[in-house]
Amino acid sequence: MKKQNHSGVKVVGLMSGTSGDGVDAALVSISGTGLNLTVTPLAFCPTAYPASLRRRVLAVSTGGTVAEVCHLNAVLGEWFAKAALRVIARAGLRPSDVQLIGSHGQTIHHLPRPIREPGLGLIRSTLQIAEPSVIAERTGITTVADFRPRDVAAGGEGAPLTPYVHYLLLRDRQRSRLIVNLGGISNVTYVPAGGSLHDIRAFDTGPGNMVLDALVARMTKGRQSMDRDGRMAARGTVDTTLLQRLLAHPFLRQRPPKSTGREEFGETFLARLLVIGRRRKLTSEDLLATCSLMTAIAVGMARRWLKGEVGVGGARRAGPPPTLIDEVVVGGGGIRNRTLMQNLASVFDPIPVRTFDEAGWESKAFEAVAFAVLAYQTIRGECTNVPAATGASHPVVLGKIVPGSRR
Repeated sequence: MKKQNHSGVKVVGLMSGTSGDGVDAALVSISGTGLNLTVTPLAFCPTAYPASLRRRVLAVSTGGTVAEVCHLNAVLGEWFAKAALRVIARAGLRPSDVQLIGSHGQTIHHLPRPIREPGLGLIRSTLQIAEPSVIAERTGITTVADFRPRDVAAGGEGAPLTPYVHYLLLRDRQRSRLIVNLGGISNVTYVPAGGSLHDIRAFDTGPGNMVLDALVARMTKGRQSMDRDGRMAARGTVDTTLLQRLLAHPFLRQRPPKSTGREEFGETFLARLLVIGRRRKLTSEDLLATCSLMTAIAVGMARRWLKGEVGVGGARRAGPPPTLIDEVVVGGGGIRNRTLMQNLASVFDPIPVRTFDEAGWESKAFEAVAFAVLAYQTIRGECTNVPAATGASHPVVLGKIVPGSRR
């Protein structure tokens, strides 16, 4: 599906996940229409937030003031613009060589469970910041951003959005794939062999790196932000009692469509986890080992929903018969955690577990690539949400377009 063709539309994709650690920028060349696209990676460049900015982003996600949200929206717009210019330079190009930017922005709050509003009924909402007007002004490039709200307006959860691109770039005629993204939150996309876009299933499975990173930051008093290679978890012992309690979390048993974030598995979840750990006299390494295995098992539990058939608007419908997963393909920052990957391999054994890299795509760049693809399709008026995944009542064109300012 990938070919060496640099003559297409050059698009930058920008992504910052729930972990809030920085902006991933990918530059690609795209040609074609509809589901028949050729996407060629040209460059990838991560831009880390300063530690102080990351703390502010995480803090504002659950308890920020209106003034802080307003200011950070502009601040992150500058960081996203900087990331776009860096990846363009890394490719040896100029901004004038690039036609489009797709920016996911930084999610600071996500409320997929509807809240009743007097006179209006049930309302879902989601909020991403990193002002696209700043990105368009600093780069001069037309920017598509704020992809989630249109799906929410159509009755969906606004997440996950990458299943469309998973289908586009990772489908296989002979092999049914369960595609796993181990970001701050884990999500899966099931792409049956030779299936159509309407046959895929996708949803969040629960925490990915979020809880593990938070535990490490607490353990090291902020000196470290992640368990590199899963070394600390490897020294711990899984506490089966705590594991069973974690696996009883209501979200894990919730029927798709479903999505989640820091609101469910952030500070409040961590505080409860630490209290239980102290009561059971567990070491920090034990907590990491237990949460790592919980993350892997939660991904494995997704298989129960592949038989079920969640249709448009979340309604039950008759679906395909129970299907075989031929391989699990894993991407996201979690692939660098060996303990987590070993846990996944154990959970899915004997089904092979591979990385995006082995499937032909750079894992750490994939989500940024995805938002480049979504932006390209938005400009062409293509619908890119997957109602069976988000629960939306119908397909919609995603994103808001901010024209560039070529000078």
